[in-house]
Amino acid sequence: MAFNGTWKVEKSKNLSQFLEKMEVNIVKRKLAEHDNLKLIINQTGDKFQIKESSTFGTKEIEFTLNVPFDYTLADGTDVNGTWVMEGNVLKGQFTRKDNGKVVTTTREITGDELKQSYYYEGVNATRTFKKS
Repeated sequence: MAFNGTWKVEKSKNLSQFLEKMEVNIVKRKLAEHDNLKLIINQTGDKFQIKESSTFGTKEIEFTLNVPFDYTLADGTDVNGTWVMEGNVLKGQFTRKDNGKVVTTTREITGDELKQSYYYEGVNATRTFKKS
């Protein structure tokens, strides 16, 4: 599967503004800008296992496409949502449990890059990862 592998963040665009809109405190926003995020993705059919390693710690996520699940973001925000595959794009829609607002994210691979985009309350951010 195309998403399988180890991905290391190379650059971020508008991340601090996105996190500010998400009401992440300034200390965590500054850490996130230099978090050295690494994703290890293993996809088998509709099932995904993702290990996220960063300055915030390590999290492991398992989900099945089109099946809702609960998840806690790195900043501690609890969400519930679903990942779906549309063509070659992995799309997630998650509802915050604290305020009911929706966070969307996409993951798309082009060549040896994985582009992860986020959207919340009118603010977009992107992170670009290189396969390592």
